[in-house]
Parts: sequence; structure tokens; C-alpha cells
Amino acid sequence: MKLVLVAYTEAIDNALMEVCSEAGAETYTKWTKVLGVGEASGPHLASHIWPKANNVIAICVDDAVAKELMKGIRRLRKEFRHEGVKAFVLPVEEVT
Repeated sequence: MKLVLVAYTEAIDNALMEVCSEAGAETYTKWTKVLGVGEASGPHLASHIWPKANNVIAICVDDAVAKELMKGIRRLRKEFRHEGVKAFVLPVEEVT
């Protein structure tokens, strides 16, 4: 199993949720209005100066679904390269 952790600008939430659905990832935990600074996207600090904010989604799936998710996320990174999409794949040792 893998944990796919994705930080992305809230502006592309619908597109990311479509990628999840297409890959077969139906369960997740999402945090909204997350703040951060990306290399390509710059500051997302939900302030008057830097008004954008991010979402973070954690998706625990089997390896095959994780691969499909990453394919879709790479596609989003190309399509929205200046908006900010970053994904991390981590091994899952145990789930309760």
C-alpha cells in the first residue's frame, strides 16, 4: 500500500478530484485553506498580499491505484504548472 499526499492550489480542486475518481481512489482525507510557498507557484498564504491558498489530500491506496494517481497528477502538473501541484508517495506499513 501507498499513501499519496498531494498539496495543490485550491483553484484546481475539481480537476484533482476527477483524477482521484478516474484512478479509483474513492476514500481520502482533505485539509483545506493550507498555507505554503512553492518553487513554481510562489506564496499561497490566504492574505491580502498573497490571496491564494492550498488544499492537501491524503489518499491511502494499493500500489496500482497509486501509479494511476501519479499519472493523473503529472498530467495536472503540466496543465497547471504555475498554479502549484506537488505529490509525494510514501510506503504504508500498517493500517488499522
